[in-house]
This record gives sequence, C-alpha cells and structure tokens, in this order.
Amino acid sequence: MIRKSAITSMFAGSPIKPLQQHMEQVCQCANQLPLFFQASLDKDYDACKRLHKSISSMERAADTIKLDLRMHLPNSLFMPMPREQVLEILRLQDKIANTTQDISGIMTGRKTEIPTPVDELFIAFVQRAVDAAFQARKAINELDELVETGFRGRQLDIVQSLIEKLEQIEKETDQQERKLRHAMFKIEKKYEPLDMMFLYRMIDKIGKLADVSHQVGSRIQLLMAR
Repeated sequence: MIRKSAITSMFAGSPIKPLQQHMEQVCQCANQLPLFFQASLDKDYDACKRLHKSISSMERAADTIKLDLRMHLPNSLFMPMPREQVLEILRLQDKIANTTQDISGIMTGRKTEIPTPVDELFIAFVQRAVDAAFQARKAINELDELVETGFRGRQLDIVQSLIEKLEQIEKETDQQERKLRHAMFKIEKKYEPLDMMFLYRMIDKIGKLADVSHQVGSRIQLLMAR
C-alpha cells in the first residue's frame, strides 16, 4: 500500500499522476475477478475467500489514494484539468473498484454455483468487462501527455483511438451479456429460482464494470472537446 506522504508527493502541481495511480490500483483490483470466478467454478471456496480478501485490500488501497487526492486537490484556475472533471473521473474509477468488491463479496457469501452449460460464457463475459477497465486505464495513462500538448495534435488522435477501442470492448461486453442471459434463460427452469435470480443480479453488476469504464472514456472525450 502506498504511504500517504508518497501519494501527496505525486501531485507536483498536477492531479494527473495520483489519478493514474488510483486507476492502476483499481485495475489490479478488477483483475482478480476472472481468477475469483474460476475458483467459484472449481468450487474452491477457500480460494474465493482469499481472492475476496485480496480484492478488499486493493480496494482500500485505492480508497487511500482517492481520499488523499480529494483532500489535496486545489481549487485553482491554473489546474491543467477542470477540478470537477478530475473528481468525476475519480468517482467513476472508484465505482469500478467498489463494484468489483461487491461482486466478490456477495458471491463469497452465497456460494452460488454457476451452471456448467454457461460457465465458459460467464468467464468470457467477466474477462471482457475487466478488459474494458484496462482499456480505460490506457487512456488515463495518456492524460499527462495530452495536457502537455495542450489537447492538440497527434496525442489527441492517440487518445481518441484508445477511446474508440474502449467503445468497441464495451459493445462486445453488451453482446456477451445478451448471449449469456439468453443461455441462462434456456436452462433456468432446471435450477433453483433464487440461485438464478442471484446470478442474473451478478451479470448486471459485471456488465456495469464495462459501462463505468466506458464512462471514464467519455469524460476524457469531454476534456478533449474543450
């Protein structure tokens, strides 16, 4: 976990570095989800508990960065990015980590099994949702260069290309979600109704990971359109 003094030193007059550091921690948190669901498929509930604890620890580390950034974010006309936009991007990034923790926590508590006929679809869906978060991170990691070039030139094209790729990943995640829901619908009568309702709820939360990651990209586009 990063010490508070180290976080504060990253500002150097700009909120971009701690924002990037926060997104890095958020993505490491989300990256545990495919492992978590694989452990769930394997009925390795001890591994599920360990992974949930790891996710929770990473989420707390992300919170430390978030709170420090909020505390030290200046309200200045000389900021390289509007303060409200920085806070909105931070809020969306935080939502990715929080949703990841919620998913693993609820799954750990219930120990609901994923039906074998849809297990491959489920894992692929989870992985693509996580891919969206990592693609958003790529765009966030270009913010410092974007600011240095004054939101103009070739760097603008690079970031726009990353956001277009993020949009494609989000669309693919939506397609996978529809495919998974259709497959679930075909078999749901063979399983406990409460378990199936619970899994539909998890599908919704996983889909939101990609949605929120896409929103991060949309916020960067607003900055580029200034």
